[in-house]
Amino acid sequence: MLRLDRILANARVGTRSQVKKIVKEGRVYVNGELAKSSDIRVDENTAKIEVDGQPINFEKYVYYMLNKPAGYISATEGRVPTVMDLIEEDYKGMFPCGRLDKDTTGLLLIMNDGPLAHELLSPKKHVDKEYLIEMDHPLTEDDIKRIESGITFRDEVYKPAIYKRIDDLHCTLIIKEGKYHEIKYIFRALQNKVVKLKRLRMKNLVLDESLKEGEYRPLTQEEIDDLKSINNE
Repeated sequence: MLRLDRILANARVGTRSQVKKIVKEGRVYVNGELAKSSDIRVDENTAKIEVDGQPINFEKYVYYMLNKPAGYISATEGRVPTVMDLIEEDYKGMFPCGRLDKDTTGLLLIMNDGPLAHELLSPKKHVDKEYLIEMDHPLTEDDIKRIESGITFRDEVYKPAIYKRIDDLHCTLIIKEGKYHEIKYIFRALQNKVVKLKRLRMKNLVLDESLKEGEYRPLTQEEIDDLKSINNE
């Protein structure tokens, strides 16, 4: 037996606060009866749940896109604020898919699907991760060639990245491995420094520009299906 609001949130009807509002508006029926509260407990396997007349099915896995702000660590717990502190859902079993440094912002997936997270993060899968970078000083032509051909720093080899110039102090990089501090170490190898770092994309999933920092939303079914198509590519 699960709370109604959790079932609706898992089914991507909305976030927990949005679901509470939907129930209050009298738009949810359970087994043919109007749901009077979002915290009632329902058998997720047998109950007939409808929202605006449309049937809703409980889903085991949940997936959220978070626009991570600076100041939060990508962990489920810690002595400093974690990204899970931003999630109002019942996040038992949920975790950030991969890590963004405390000072890094942008796209971060929050889910409870361990197998998919492993696929997305495995270096062997070569999943694109695109970042917007503000740097300390402009790159030289030689710097760019080194980025595009691969860089070694402290005995760690970083595979070629795809560079795109925006202006003298801003660019985007697409990496396929996602090693620890990879972009920061690439710039250190160039005697440069990353001033600001923001993840824009993971595979084909692009950060939703309507999300302010600290806000999140459920992934659409189309977005989920695309993330799961790794092995078909």
